Amino acid sequence: MATVTPSEGDTRDRVVLTATVFAVLFAQVLLYPGVPALIEALGARSPVLDAGTWFLATEFVGFVLFAAVWGALSDALGRRRPLIALGALGGAAGYALLAVFGGSGRVGFATVLALRFVQGAFTIGAFSLALTMLTDLAGGTGRNMGSAGIAIGGGTALGAPIGGRLYALDTLAPLWAASACLLGVSLLVFAVTDRASSTDSENALDALAALGRTPVLALPYAFGLIDRLAAGFFAFVGTVYFQTRFGVDAGTTGLLLASFFAPFALLQYPSGVLSDRYGRVGPIAVGSGLFGFAVIAVGFAPSVLLAGATMALVGVFGALCAPATLALVSDLAADGERGTAIGGFNIVGSLGFLGGIVGGGVVTAAAGFDVAFLVVGFAEVAIALVALPLLLRLDVARIPTFDRG
Repeated sequence: MATVTPSEGDTRDRVVLTATVFAVLFAQVLLYPGVPALIEALGARSPVLDAGTWFLATEFVGFVLFAAVWGALSDALGRRRPLIALGALGGAAGYALLAVFGGSGRVGFATVLALRFVQGAFTIGAFSLALTMLTDLAGGTGRNMGSAGIAIGGGTALGAPIGGRLYALDTLAPLWAASACLLGVSLLVFAVTDRASSTDSENALDALAALGRTPVLALPYAFGLIDRLAAGFFAFVGTVYFQTRFGVDAGTTGLLLASFFAPFALLQYPSGVLSDRYGRVGPIAVGSGLFGFAVIAVGFAPSVLLAGATMALVGVFGALCAPATLALVSDLAADGERGTAIGGFNIVGSLGFLGGIVGGGVVTAAAGFDVAFLVVGFAEVAIALVALPLLLRLDVARIPTFDRG
């Protein structure tokens, strides 16, 4: 891929793509604070932990199965913008159909889960390719991923409390709001210049094989997996935990989730710039290790105020490692194969989120909240300790770890 000098067009596109990523995550997180009430409105008859697990996990199955497909297709076509619009339109339709058919009681919960899967399969296209388009821009990969991190953190930080307020108006209101957000994304993305590079791949399957040609990507993928496992754990088990242990409603639950996502959003950009200047190793290793201990602290906080304070610490340490991890994926990927590499990162991230939802639910049901928080927290610490020697061995003279612009 040819070097692109930073320009006014790059700045405009960075803003638009950041807004696109924000809208997708905002729409997704709108649903989280009131999942127990939502699944009941959509016809679930199983216990909350079981039905809620299936509802959230099904979306991420769609993410896992289709993230790399969208990325490989964009690499093979040499175009990303129309695919983002298609993914956003499909996601918007999916949310709307959930509200229309699920909320009417005319279909069973199995059909609701099928619609949820389709919605996830389309939505991941908009999310993953918007991230990939950010890596196509000049100006420093860490800076661009910091912008993505602001969008991710900002979308989730605002989505949680606003979703909680929407549930107070109507249980299905978050679904309609999510549909409207993705419809807006499908229009907004056409303001961006498509800078994707064509590859020598003859089809999407050839582009998918690029993942096997760069095995060192397994390193940032491992961090992405475990970081998203913790996020998935908080999205569902954390929601049930706050409402069970402290007796809070959906609105307060949204504020507790936002206490994590707000610092996570605000610190993403400076953390990305920091990784451009000093490298990826320190932010990834230190951030992940401290992130794990902060997760454990949330599970043992004696009051709702202290739980909110420790959630803020989780956000601070998450912001330290997240943009550096995603930037490292872009650093290691071959030119013309970044869409596939980012798609692969989103696959393992979605698997991690899925593991946090399902595994967290299983462990909680079997051993209680305290054990579940310990398992997730120490998993984060363990991956940081095990992977640190491998991070230190990366040949930074050969791999463009710093500014790509």
